[in-house]
Amino acid sequence: MFLAGEVWAARFEGFQREAWRLETLPQYLMSQEEEEFRAFKAGARIDPHTVSNEYTDRLRRQAAEGRTQGRVHIVTRPLTDYLQFEFAQYYAPHALAGERIRILDVTDRDNPLPGVQDFWMFDRAEVVLMNYHPDGRQINREVYGGETARFVEYQRIAVAESVPLEEYVKGLDV
Repeated sequence: MFLAGEVWAARFEGFQREAWRLETLPQYLMSQEEEEFRAFKAGARIDPHTVSNEYTDRLRRQAAEGRTQGRVHIVTRPLTDYLQFEFAQYYAPHALAGERIRILDVTDRDNPLPGVQDFWMFDRAEVVLMNYHPDGRQINREVYGGETARFVEYQRIAVAESVPLEEYVKGLDV
């Protein structure tokens, strides 16, 4: 089953304990980000402490309810323009709103999750595979019909091998 629109959005309201994502790509090409991305590359920056939108409001509300959202992004240096944009424009305000964001840098080491694709996992009970073209354009979101145990293990490895965003960006110009 493929997910889009309200059915997809409902996953982020309906989880009971945790929504968690693994990101593996150096860029995600999303049409709704094009203008912000161009502005970022031209030098525009935001103050992450002042960001308030539907996404950050939901993160704050869910954190207050004891429901967590988190992710690990696997990266290599030098960071792409898109990753610098994502860290500054999205990750920083999302982390301040309660999202647990971690970075797994595999520049000088083997990737502990080779070949694992992007996915979201909800309450460790449902996995949604995020299918992308190699350039980061999304193809679709597909509910995985098998056992979730291997994805729980991917999460364990990703979290154990990564560092919090705040630690990773110290000393970086993002």
